[in-house]
Amino acid sequence: MIHKSNGEVLLIERADKPNFWQSVTGSLDFLDEDLSVAATREVFEETGINIQSLPVNSLQNMQHQIEYEIYPQWRHRYAPGVSRNTEHWFSLLVPDSTRVQLAPREHVAYQWLPSAEAARKCFSPSNGEAILKLFSAR
Repeated sequence: MIHKSNGEVLLIERADKPNFWQSVTGSLDFLDEDLSVAATREVFEETGINIQSLPVNSLQNMQHQIEYEIYPQWRHRYAPGVSRNTEHWFSLLVPDSTRVQLAPREHVAYQWLPSAEAARKCFSPSNGEAILKLFSAR
């Protein structure tokens, strides 16, 4: 979840599914890829935000993971027979002035929303839970 110090959370709308709002998501490029490296890459690819230009420790591994069933319409992106995935939660604190540059093939719109509203708007229940967990820990 990308968020600002004022509690606003960035949600992005998928290009391939209207009204499907989510935080940045992605996959490892290879099995042994470091999770924070993958998160850094996905954030840049989907939002244009360069984590290396932010203060150290802006990206935090929330040390939480869940396993979920992959929606049937997206299983073609995985190896044959794969129907479950492991999701790792990260948070990224960005300056209030952060600009977002969406990857147009992936996302068509973005919004900064108060955390509770962002959690309600997420299509994925686990994404909403992650937002609520991030802000309940404060």
